[in-house]
Amino acid sequence: MAGTGKAPWRVGVLFSRSGVSGITETEHFLGTALAIEEINTAGGVLGRPIEPVCYDPAGDMDAYRGLARRMLAEDGVEVVFGCSLSASRKAVLSTMERHNGLLWYPSIYEGFEYSENVIYTGATLNQNVFALADFLLQEYGPRIFMVGSDYIYPRESNRVMRDLIETKGGTILGEAYAPLDADEEAHGRMVAEIRRAAPDAVFSTVVGRGAERLYRAYAAAGIDRARCPIASLTLAEGQIRAIGPESCTGHVLASSYFGSLDGDENRRFVAAFRARFGSERPTSMWSETAYAQVHLFARALAEAGTLDAERLSAAALRQLYLAPEGEIAFDGETRHVWLTPAIGVARADGQFDVAWRARRPVRPDPYLAWSRFELNALEEGLAA
Repeated sequence: MAGTGKAPWRVGVLFSRSGVSGITETEHFLGTALAIEEINTAGGVLGRPIEPVCYDPAGDMDAYRGLARRMLAEDGVEVVFGCSLSASRKAVLSTMERHNGLLWYPSIYEGFEYSENVIYTGATLNQNVFALADFLLQEYGPRIFMVGSDYIYPRESNRVMRDLIETKGGTILGEAYAPLDADEEAHGRMVAEIRRAAPDAVFSTVVGRGAERLYRAYAAAGIDRARCPIASLTLAEGQIRAIGPESCTGHVLASSYFGSLDGDENRRFVAAFRARFGSERPTSMWSETAYAQVHLFARALAEAGTLDAERLSAAALRQLYLAPEGEIAFDGETRHVWLTPAIGVARADGQFDVAWRARRPVRPDPYLAWSRFELNALEEGLAA
């Protein structure tokens, strides 16, 4: 156990365990909690335990902003693990910068951002959308329909996917959006539009409760998922469990982590996660990234010996870590991580068959400044 009599390292944990994104952010929370427990059981960092200060913003952007301010100004916190949606990250960003805190952000996002007060550990679009576009065209066909929740991440992701599909000779048949917490009727209309368009595949950036409603409506409509799946960047194992695996078989996910990945580190992580939170609760891209970033933080803290944002960031960007998904390391220029893209197809047990995985980690390119030059390497890997 961590040494007694020494002041703990206080950190903030800011994930919505309720509200529109409650399922995925609960997974972020559980991965974070497991990593903190492991670190403290092993003696903490420099003999001091990590003490989490946890709040649930319940999906409310004003609450994210207010709770981040409370953590930094009143709770003695300098480091925050938190946020999942781009809207929540944007909500707290100015507060992190004003108080010189350091946000560790574990979610995939649209890129086009850099802050000295953020560490980005989720995938950028070149680490998931690029390979997924090729996979859809090669495996299903050139006619794609796009749907999304109506905020920045889905619109930017869909814009990039449209460019990729059209550049490669495909066609976007239509594009439909619904509010973040739209009702079942709105997602039923989305499915009706899809049926009228009769695409080869659907690219979805619908998230949160909306995704659950969309996938249930899609299953109820009787669309052949083997012929025309929904492909996304977000439908992971935990949400499949909530929807029902029988409604999700055949759907496609682009991610750097799947619970079914082979490897000793992943087997250990899956066993530890289930032992702590229940055998029925699967690991996912959400819990694994949150888990990995806390271990990266602990290594950086051991080197820096301080929670000061500048010194801790400098130490973090030097870290290399063997995560459950494989080896990850930071790109110092962008403050994002190198990740290994993969694509899975959902199966009846709620896990994924990994249909393709890159041969090596891909450098993050949040500005899509040079990824076009690396596209050939991904295409060669998909064709292999």
